[in-house]
Amino acid sequence: MAAVIPAVTKLSSRIIRVLGCNPGCFTLQGTNTYIVGTGKRRILIDTGDADVPQYINHLRSVLKYEKIELAHILITHWHHDHIGGLADVMEIKDKTVYTQIWKHPTTETRDLKLKYDVEIMKNNQEFTVEGATIRVIHTPGHTTDHVSLHLLEDNAIFSGDCILGEGTTVFEDLFDYMNSLNTILELKPVTLYPGHGNVINDPEERIRYYISHRMEREMQILEILNNNRQQAFTESDLVKIIYIDTPVKLHQAAEHGIKLHLNKLLRESKVVMKDSKWRLNDSCIY
Repeated sequence: MAAVIPAVTKLSSRIIRVLGCNPGCFTLQGTNTYIVGTGKRRILIDTGDADVPQYINHLRSVLKYEKIELAHILITHWHHDHIGGLADVMEIKDKTVYTQIWKHPTTETRDLKLKYDVEIMKNNQEFTVEGATIRVIHTPGHTTDHVSLHLLEDNAIFSGDCILGEGTTVFEDLFDYMNSLNTILELKPVTLYPGHGNVINDPEERIRYYISHRMEREMQILEILNNNRQQAFTESDLVKIIYIDTPVKLHQAAEHGIKLHLNKLLRESKVVMKDSKWRLNDSCIY
């Protein structure tokens, strides 16, 4: 069982975690938001969900007690549990201090209905406050706009929803997601601060598990297609084979996952698709 996450935790001399107080199936114990820096002007990473007074009260108390001004708010991605609380945060911060809000652009049309100007965040962009330098790493897959944030002083990464403190995450594009996992792995971070769940002190082990977990399913698909090279399969056909021991009521969700794998394999030219059916590419040696 996961350790209980307190409402407010001083994780290090430069990181304070404020829990979003929005527990749920996808948010686990809630969204982790982080205040980063050691001086008066600091950075806030993510803003939790909208209309969560408990979170806003905790955040207000921390800002007041630590005498913190927010220089920047960095949003990891567009999901409501990460950006939804933005308006509430802007209402409680010091109104005399100019705070810049940053988010990486998305390729999809999202009506976020934000009442504040949001600056365009770019890959490798750096944000500096006293005691902290954060470099942006575009890590799409969970969403197209998803970023992870590299705290250079500690070689630590705020991983958003790319890597969670417990369990695995969902994603929109598996090809991009796997590349993002490898991007983070290559940085050899000492610590991961996830968007949900507890701090990860064994980043390499966790990332390699995420990669192997996805590759196991991919190998199952390739094996079926390789053993039946003259046959084409729908996603439903593959689900019935791979998930033979899984209740039928869960097959629709499984189909979505299988399709994400197939789309990745298509981008890698390992499979071909015709008339909504899939088979191994003739040039693919498995």
